[in-house]
Amino acid sequence: MDEEPQKAGLGAKSKQDKDTAGTGDHNRSAVFGWVLYDWANSAFATTVMAGFFPLYFKNYISAGMKATESTAYLGWANALGAVLIALSAPMLGAISDASCTKKRFVAIFSGIGILSTIMLAWIPQGGALLASIIYALASLGFAGSISFYDSLLPGITTQDNVDMVSASGYAWGYLGGGLLFGINVLMYQRPSFFGLSSAIEAVQYAFISVGLWWAIFSIPLFVFVREPLTYMKQPLPLLRSIGRAMHELSGTFSRVRNFKMTALFLLAFFLYNDGVGTTIKMAVDYGLSIGIGAGDLIGALLLVQFIGFPAALIMGKIAKRFSPKTGIYICIVVYLVVIAFAAKMSSGKEFYVLAALIGLVQGGIQSLSRSFYARLTPKDRSGEFFGLYNLLGKFSGILGPIMVGQIGLLSGNSRIGIISISLLFLAGGIILSRCRV
Repeated sequence: MDEEPQKAGLGAKSKQDKDTAGTGDHNRSAVFGWVLYDWANSAFATTVMAGFFPLYFKNYISAGMKATESTAYLGWANALGAVLIALSAPMLGAISDASCTKKRFVAIFSGIGILSTIMLAWIPQGGALLASIIYALASLGFAGSISFYDSLLPGITTQDNVDMVSASGYAWGYLGGGLLFGINVLMYQRPSFFGLSSAIEAVQYAFISVGLWWAIFSIPLFVFVREPLTYMKQPLPLLRSIGRAMHELSGTFSRVRNFKMTALFLLAFFLYNDGVGTTIKMAVDYGLSIGIGAGDLIGALLLVQFIGFPAALIMGKIAKRFSPKTGIYICIVVYLVVIAFAAKMSSGKEFYVLAALIGLVQGGIQSLSRSFYARLTPKDRSGEFFGLYNLLGKFSGILGPIMVGQIGLLSGNSRIGIISISLLFLAGGIILSRCRV
């Protein structure tokens, strides 16, 4: 396929306009199946990643181990899965394009994530290394499935509806993940009510529930979503597609350069999404530093989930009424307010306010970024281009924490370090203003 450079002029038409995302039919059954997968896998993000695995690992699996040693294990476990999928996503995306196997890759990575999550319930006390490996595999399955799940978006809806569909995925993901997490929190707080002997057993059953939830609610995706067409006239067998993908991948960055607006957006996304990732990572640490207890932190996390459901849908409507860029700008402004508020925050009540503000925009900025990028990618290479998108997404949240730490260290004031995150949002917003579909 010969790509033409993107044109920013009003009313400009090109071959890319026809080939970019959002030009498929709006299939309600496919949209339902696609959205429900977000409902399915978000339980892993809330119950396992953000909620109970760090607590379970620290207090049970690595009990008796030095705190610094257990932290190192946990840090490597978190990093390993993210780095593996970040480095492999573009290659695997190109393979899925050549072989028309996006759904198959979703199934493979989901299977890895589901089985690994359930296995977490049977790791014996003292098995820190085994737990780290299994958790890294679960994280790899989660992140890998999302990369291919995202690449299915262009084929299930039209350009007029792509923002709302993307927002619906995040919204129902917040609701589904929050619903199961709420049940798991009750299990943890009142194990005897559920016929469990201890909080540890409650956490183990929570891991099993996440695996089953993920598996059951993934089924509609495989039933209703069709495998999208790619640039290949005839899909290649999976093994042959690897060689073809290696050849195609060598030109990925050249293709991105030809799509000037796509390249520009990826730079903007990397910057402001780094701000989003840093805010998420630093919020809990900052809460702990001012003496907020674990119960309040879990409560704040639940608040983000349930506010995120309607907020993501509202952002989708804003994008449909105005544009996805308008919605992203609104989210960036709110994040700037969050940073300013966090720099002065000093109490637990204020932390709940901070959580509520983040809940208003966290899902919105992610969903609108995905749908805006979908407009800027060639539909028949969505696996390859979304692989690159997810690579940048995985490396987001690296620059910000370094800025926070170093600027805080040099200035002697941690609040100034937090304010430095605003530079990422401002730079991303300025570059985004130059992007045109």
